[in-house]
Amino acid sequence: MPKGDAQKRKSDYFNKLYDLLDTYSKCFVVEADNVGSNQMHKIRISLRGKASILMGKNTMVRKALRTRLSSQPSLEKLLPFVKGNVGFVFTNDDLRTIRDLLLKERVAAPARAGAIAPVDVFIDAQNTGFGPEKTSFFQALGIATKISKGTIEIINQVHLVVKGSKVGASEAALLNMLKVSPFTFGLAVVTIYDNGALYGNEMLDITDEHLLKQFSLGLKNLTCISLALGIPSTLAVPHHVANAYKNVLAIAIETDFSFPAADKVKEYLKDPSKFAVAAAPAAAAPAAAAAAPAAKKEEVKKEESDEDIGMSLFD
Repeated sequence: MPKGDAQKRKSDYFNKLYDLLDTYSKCFVVEADNVGSNQMHKIRISLRGKASILMGKNTMVRKALRTRLSSQPSLEKLLPFVKGNVGFVFTNDDLRTIRDLLLKERVAAPARAGAIAPVDVFIDAQNTGFGPEKTSFFQALGIATKISKGTIEIINQVHLVVKGSKVGASEAALLNMLKVSPFTFGLAVVTIYDNGALYGNEMLDITDEHLLKQFSLGLKNLTCISLALGIPSTLAVPHHVANAYKNVLAIAIETDFSFPAADKVKEYLKDPSKFAVAAAPAAAAPAAAAAAPAAKKEEVKKEESDEDIGMSLFD
């Protein structure tokens, strides 16, 4: 390749990366291990109009980013992640939506010896259909088996491959023999860059309900601290008012001091039977409401039983 062509390609790549950095404020750093060209093509189609994918040599990417540090210092945070087989997915859309589209385009793949397992792999108890001559193969893997109807049967579930470990040749051979494809491959999100901020992929799993729950818990803790220290605050005012009312009511009950609400409480305390009189109508209403549908249902059922054969006993 002529030297001029190489320089032009490098210049074009730099300009493309600069244009993407100027156009988009957010991007994913993604790992593209075991992603084929056809799969990458499908991913690009699914992201068309929503995001742009850029792959390239890490040395060129790092050089291009360093040349923009004077105008965008926050890009320095991306440099430690430019290693291995990585690329960028630029977007201005909702990050969670784009991530879901990335994760949707994954393909199943068989286990290969020496590959790092992205997930734990289990083999369920089953009849393998293999003849007794392969018993030694299972014994070498420490898998308990028995001969059932002339074939090898795995007795218990087996944790064959641990997540993060290398897949051994024997483990890969067994999975291929059982025609099990335990892994899926696609673009995996390494980190997220959003308007100069950098955070992990797990941050996108935080929902509005989770944020509301944490916010409510924080308000509760602040209220407890305010009440414990006796420091007035907006959050603690309702509790202070309620506690003060309870104290005044208790004093009124034990003394001759009175006010309308205290008079009502004193009246109930003098004659506890009034509690039953007041509670009886309230309790009777739900009971009557529950009894009415039951009676109606029983009446309908009775009518249906008399007419289900088209006559009654007195016809």
